[in-house]
Amino acid sequence: MQIDWDAEIPMDDGSVVRADVYRPDGDGRHPVLMSYGPYAKGLHFGEGYPMQWKGLTEKHPEILRGSSGRYANWETADPERWVPMGYICIRVDSRGAGRSPGVVDSFSPREVQDFYDCIEWAAQQPWSNGKIGLAGVSYYGATQWMVAAKRPPHLAAICPFEGFSDFYRDACRHGGILNTFMKEWYPRQVENVQHGLGRRGRVNANNGELLCGPVELSEEELRANRVDIEAMQLGAELITDPYFQSRRTDLAAVEVPVLSCANWGGHGLHLRGNVQGYLGAGSRQKWLEFHGLEHWTHFYTDYGVALQKKFFDHFLKGEDNGWEREAAIRMQVRHVDRFVDRDEHEWPLARTQWTRAYLDAGKRSLLPEPSEGETQTSFDGMKGKASFSIAPFAEDTEITGPLAATLHISTTAHDADLFLTVRAFAPDGKEHLVVGAVEFNAPLAQGWLRASHRKLDPKASKPYQPVHVHDEIEYLRPGEVYAVEVEIWPMCFVFPKGYRLVLTVGSSDFEHDLPGPHPELYGKAMRGSSVLLHDHPKDRTPERFGGQVTLHSGERHPSFLLLPVIPSKD
Repeated sequence: MQIDWDAEIPMDDGSVVRADVYRPDGDGRHPVLMSYGPYAKGLHFGEGYPMQWKGLTEKHPEILRGSSGRYANWETADPERWVPMGYICIRVDSRGAGRSPGVVDSFSPREVQDFYDCIEWAAQQPWSNGKIGLAGVSYYGATQWMVAAKRPPHLAAICPFEGFSDFYRDACRHGGILNTFMKEWYPRQVENVQHGLGRRGRVNANNGELLCGPVELSEEELRANRVDIEAMQLGAELITDPYFQSRRTDLAAVEVPVLSCANWGGHGLHLRGNVQGYLGAGSRQKWLEFHGLEHWTHFYTDYGVALQKKFFDHFLKGEDNGWEREAAIRMQVRHVDRFVDRDEHEWPLARTQWTRAYLDAGKRSLLPEPSEGETQTSFDGMKGKASFSIAPFAEDTEITGPLAATLHISTTAHDADLFLTVRAFAPDGKEHLVVGAVEFNAPLAQGWLRASHRKLDPKASKPYQPVHVHDEIEYLRPGEVYAVEVEIWPMCFVFPKGYRLVLTVGSSDFEHDLPGPHPELYGKAMRGSSVLLHDHPKDRTPERFGGQVTLHSGERHPSFLLLPVIPSKD
């Protein structure tokens, strides 16, 4: 293949961004796979993310079959695998990152317009067939929804792989509670490859050039060239704040073919947005896929590459390869020790048996009917919890789909943050934890709600998925009982006979009980929720939340968990 380093792409405001273009030898025209983001196009996967690269290549050596791996780059397509298949791979350093000058303003309208301009630039090049597809994971997936909604004329198909579609609900403020992930992510993955680091930055091992450009900016100049993401998100509690309003995506405006790939273990970042993006996209040709394992894995495995190739071959090359006959939903069904592939045709599954499991606060159990009388249990509003268990399943039982809980709560404070976790326990009492997208020991499902954000959108809400408007704060009156509906992100698990489902309701992030030492990410111990935490002291103050939260149950206050039980197709 031939490589064009640092191709300059003009933006509509007179600035430029720079891209590396990997293309087949010769003078032919080929379809393009593009990614656009801030992680430095020339940073080798293994140098930037050594733990992930080591695990990926050791557990899945297939990813280096036919590739030297020298051009592998975090969350983007490996050109040594894709170029021989007749594709051009373009990696663009977003404005202010890597080799591209300017101000870093992640997920902003300016960034989306830049992405649009890159797509249209690529379509006009002599080596392009004019059909542009978008490929990439996480950041490189989320921005696909945003730019597709602007309808670039030459955008032909998108494959957002574990990329959120609702910046507020999927990534920044779960149920209204600030997720501090981006506060930790920004300095470690964006600031450390910001344009202007010059010789303080790394070097591209493939061409000897400085990853972050030759320009040497002072620390003060670097700070001025990036938006303070922590301050912006902390200061914007409501979705109506201009910061979040400007980053909302009109999914109905997405018209190109979509293959949306979600991770069952993507609690807090890599799951909900793919489902909602699929459901909300205006595209008449759209597909949804669910998989497991780490969020950087299946984008590169033979399974993931074959899936993407068949999709892109059809829409970018015009191949009649049977893609149109693919089922609308493809899922890897999670079992205790394996995944089983299965096709479905709608979401949620039409045959779902929606089953209520009622909380009994006195017995700490989940029952088929509300218990007689009234019971309650209380926990600390800053770091407390209560768990409720279903009786052991009498037969193998699959639970697949979105979940929801209706809880009757009161508090001695003026607000309450609720953290709901769905868990599995084996007959010996040991918790069954799973490999999540960014957590090696994750529960099955999680949901969150700030009680003062309890107001629902009646048009968008469904019994199995409440949608909160997040447009005003309604504080609680101490001692008064409120019914709140909590969205729990989708899950998929076949509970073996004898296993129990447990719902934990708490006031802080889930932590498992495994002994340490625990692996770390961003300097934080991974205790079940990875770094997708809600622990900002200014967002969760004792003055606002530091009371006793009480869960009420019984006939007068029928708190319940709604479960999507799936009967066998047989």
